[in-house]
Order: sequence, then structure tokens, then C-alpha cells
Amino acid sequence: MESQMINITLPDGSVRQYPKGTTAMDIAKSISEGLARNVLSAKINGEVWDATRPINEDATVQLLTWNDKEGKSTFWHSSAHLMAEALEALYPGIKFGIGPPIENGFYYDVDPGGRQISIDDLPRIEQKMKELAKQANPYIRKEVSKADALKYFEEKGDEYKLELISELEDGTITFYQQGNFTDLCRGPHIPNTSKIKAVKLMAVAGAYWRGDEKRQQLTRIYGVTFPKQKELTEYLELLEEAKKRDHRKLGAELELFMFSDKVGAGLPIWLPKGTALRSRLEEFLKEEQIKRGYQPVITPHLGKKDLYVTSGHYEKYGKDSFQPIHTPKEGEEFLLKPMNCPHHCEIFGHKPRSYRELPLRIAEFGTVYRYEQSGELHG
Repeated sequence: MESQMINITLPDGSVRQYPKGTTAMDIAKSISEGLARNVLSAKINGEVWDATRPINEDATVQLLTWNDKEGKSTFWHSSAHLMAEALEALYPGIKFGIGPPIENGFYYDVDPGGRQISIDDLPRIEQKMKELAKQANPYIRKEVSKADALKYFEEKGDEYKLELISELEDGTITFYQQGNFTDLCRGPHIPNTSKIKAVKLMAVAGAYWRGDEKRQQLTRIYGVTFPKQKELTEYLELLEEAKKRDHRKLGAELELFMFSDKVGAGLPIWLPKGTALRSRLEEFLKEEQIKRGYQPVITPHLGKKDLYVTSGHYEKYGKDSFQPIHTPKEGEEFLLKPMNCPHHCEIFGHKPRSYRELPLRIAEFGTVYRYEQSGELHG
């Protein structure tokens, strides 16, 4: 009996037939072995999947490599799992929070159980990661029930994963396993650990569980990985060059601005030289904005909480804003302005508008305030 065929539409619009249950990796191999070696994951009907996950119906398929943003993200997500496997081998009983990919690498929040992990420990963890990567262990996707997921982490004694699972809806939950490490994870992941050729763990910091300062402080380990050692070397050289041009370093050396612990982290105090430079930049930008039809406005540093609730910003960015300021007599709540746009919406809506006014362009050199932990303040 012939196997059922499905239609696969590729990015160039061509349609090929493959047996039901084929994978993105199978498709890559049918095109070129060289391409298959570089595939990290695939976009199936717009959703990023493991390259080894079976496709059981007609689909549009885009193969993802290191050159794609989603390919890098998959690579770094898998690298976070590799680091977790190394940590579990070196620190038995360690517990895990979350370990996502980020813009330049990845991190994992961990609870070492009373032990300290410092920057001096990173080379040893790196070495273990390299050893495990060479084993070429596949990243295996498993679907389990919520009850089985809870049971697994109850036996492991990991209260962080138990908390995350308890908040998921009943039904199927996905685990990923590589080597001796199993994690709660939606994926996707790269085909196997051997893709990870170059490893550098960058920093260790503290991070509160789920960003809540009332919860357990975990150890956050940052890292970056690459499919080639040459790429890591070039990246580290780039970082060294960037340090020389770091605005925080230059700002102090050139007496442009300063910081004071008494004022607060991330709150610059502009010195005379810096103020003169800033004023010249603002004047230049104002001239350019006027040429392009922008009208200057000025709005307060504060706004009622309701303003940000209405705009949707409070729901999305409330945790990144300073806590509301309460006025005891009026019973109102105000926020330090975290962004300009809600105030600008009020400017637009304060009188009837005609389509002849569109596009309406307004600009402001406003001071905005974000509540960020000190470890996140890099400029």
C-alpha cells in the first residue's frame, strides 16, 4: 500500500510531494546535503518547529539556518538546555527556573541549593558543555499529560517547574530531553548537541524568581554559543571594541554626565559639557523634525494610572514601570511617565480632527522612567 502523500510549499512558491510524516530535515536532505547540515529548525505554516518533527498535512515550509533570526533563537534556546545539563552534572540537586534565548545568547535562572556559582566557576561549566556537545545527543520532544509532568518534577523536587506546570491548562505538555537532562519546554530545538561548537559563558547575576523581589533570588548565568569557533572569536573581539566606545565609560572620562548612588542607578546627571553637547544635538534634531512636518510638544513627567490602563501600556509594561504614586487626599494614582505616546494620544483627542490634518506628526524630547533592575541597565 502506497504511503499517503502531502504537499509541501517552499518559499519560492514551488510545491513538492513528500510522504506523510516527513520532516523538515528530510525535505532539506532532498534538496541538498549541504543545506541539511546547516538546518537548525523550520517554520511550518508560520510556526517554528523542530527540524525533526513529523509533518502530517499539507504545509508551507521554510528551512531555518544560523542566518535566520529564528534559527539563531533556536540555537541559543538549545544552548540554554545544554548549559542546564552541564550544571546538573556538576551541581547535583540544582533546580531550574527559566532559560530563554535572548538577543545575543541565552541565560538560565537556577537555584544551586545553598551553593555559590561565581564567575570563577564559568570555565568549568563551559568545559562540561563542550564535552556534552560532542556527544551529539538529539533533542527529543515528548508529549506527556499534566499529571505525569507534575509527578516527574515532584520526584525531582523542583518547585519552580511545578509552579510553572500548575499554571498550564490541563492537557498535553511538552518535555525535551537531550542526554541525561529533561526539561519542561515548548521548543523548538536544534537536531542535536553537536551543532554547538563554540561556547562562552559571559556573566553571573542575581535574579528574583519571576521578577518578584519578594520571591527567591536565583542565580542567572548568561552565555553565548556559535556553530563555529571563528564566529565566537569575532564576537568577543567586537565586544572588546564596544567597551572602548561604551557611553558610560566615555561619559565619565569626558565629563559629559555622571551617576550618583544617592540619586539612583540609571539616572544620569548631565554636567555642563554634556548639557552643551545634548543641547546642540536637540537643536539639530528639532530642525530636522520641523523640515519633516513634526510639531514640538511638551507633556508632564507624570500621568494618571488610568491613562496607561486605557492605552494598554500598563497591562503590558506595568511591571517595568515605577509603582503608582498615591495622593492621600484625592485618592488618585499617578505614574512616572514610562513612555510619551499615551500623552500624545491625549493631544490628538483633545479636539475634533479632520482627515486633512493627517498625517499628524508630533515630537517631544521627553524624559521617561523605567523600573529596571540594576543588572539590566546597560544603556
